[in-house]
Amino acid sequence: MKKRLAILGAGESGVGAAQLALKEGYDVFVSDRSKIKEKYKSVLTGLKVEWEEETHSEDRILSSDEIIKSPGIPDTAPLIKKAHEKGTPVISEIEFAARYSKAHFTCITGSNGKTTTTLMIYHLYQKAGLDVGLAGNIGQSFAKQVAEGDREYFVLELSSFQLDGMFDFKADIAVLLNITPDHLDRYEYKMENYVASKMRILQNMDKNGAFIYWADDEFIPNAMKNYSIEAKCYPFSDTQELKEGASLNKIKEKLQININNQTFEMSIHDLALQGKHNLYNSMASGISGRILDLRKELIRESLSDFQNIEHRLEHVTNVHGIEFINDSKATNVNSTWYALESMGKPTVWIVGGVDKGNDYSMLFELVKDKVKAIICLGNDNQKIVDAFGDKVGAIQQAKTAREAVTKAYELATKGDAVLLSPACASFDLFENYEDRGHQFKTAVRSL
Repeated sequence: MKKRLAILGAGESGVGAAQLALKEGYDVFVSDRSKIKEKYKSVLTGLKVEWEEETHSEDRILSSDEIIKSPGIPDTAPLIKKAHEKGTPVISEIEFAARYSKAHFTCITGSNGKTTTTLMIYHLYQKAGLDVGLAGNIGQSFAKQVAEGDREYFVLELSSFQLDGMFDFKADIAVLLNITPDHLDRYEYKMENYVASKMRILQNMDKNGAFIYWADDEFIPNAMKNYSIEAKCYPFSDTQELKEGASLNKIKEKLQININNQTFEMSIHDLALQGKHNLYNSMASGISGRILDLRKELIRESLSDFQNIEHRLEHVTNVHGIEFINDSKATNVNSTWYALESMGKPTVWIVGGVDKGNDYSMLFELVKDKVKAIICLGNDNQKIVDAFGDKVGAIQQAKTAREAVTKAYELATKGDAVLLSPACASFDLFENYEDRGHQFKTAVRSL
């Protein structure tokens, strides 16, 4: 008799999971509480999978042998609670797909920087000629890719929500970039719960695995004391000299990676992405390459010619000597801290949107040092005005991307930068952060 599988959520991961489950002989039912996008409906219909939208047929779902749920559905959802009470396994698409993949997994998580680092490592592996796929919290569904043809390597970006639904999965190389308060509403507003979620990237790793982590993080080194870690540990730091791992030689201004008594060096000025946070991303990527014994010259090339993703510290253009930078993906204060920290010019900062309970105090010193004026882009900007009113020369308000760009351009002078790094969600004025970034770029190019 076929094993019955219910898939909750008919987005990229859910539809990919359905495709793989069919291939592996499951009886598949897909259910989504929201309306399913037409492109996914047509895929499901083409697969002859039974599906429903704008409802959950609880009896049908709870009679399944196993449930795959979208990362967006919290464990506290009533249907998930009922499944747990019944003893029905509830897993993520990543957990499911990994059962059917023989690949070597390099997995990246962290509160900030994981997308950039994932793409950087993927770029490095591609350049080395490895048979590699890119999946997880980015790009095409992991399950879909496994269904269509397994790879020798997968680089997986993993959110805490995905990690929460992973139990038997084992990373070969695990990268933990940082842990800062985020998504605490999903973790009973307890930081220790969120930290434990991120540390799940270590589960099932053995002595053949490698764990790459930021040695200067506020939470990671302390959390590691609570785990029996069999994997080989490779820390990275710009403040400590490390016998093994990656560190910064401040005198030579070089990134240094020491692994198996071999040293790799590279000038930090040759890195494609500048700024302290991108140094960390480059360190983690370089370590992963050296663990696989990729050629030093190849790693040097990859770290120097990598192009960052859209909406993440993306150089848009220069207009009369003023640089415009799109960092719309910065939807929390910590991401914006990294953006401001990387700025080497006087900056007009565009900030605002839907505030997720932001504490702006960590930005005060950076704003005093680097920001000459602020443009608030949002419906309710009072909190930003109150926080920074006495720290910059001018604060102005805008309701559209075009208005924000025009005002920023008027306040900037040759040699300055205009930085869109909102520190907030986008839903008050835009569809999502991509829409916000695209409107910003369109407005800049129309100056």
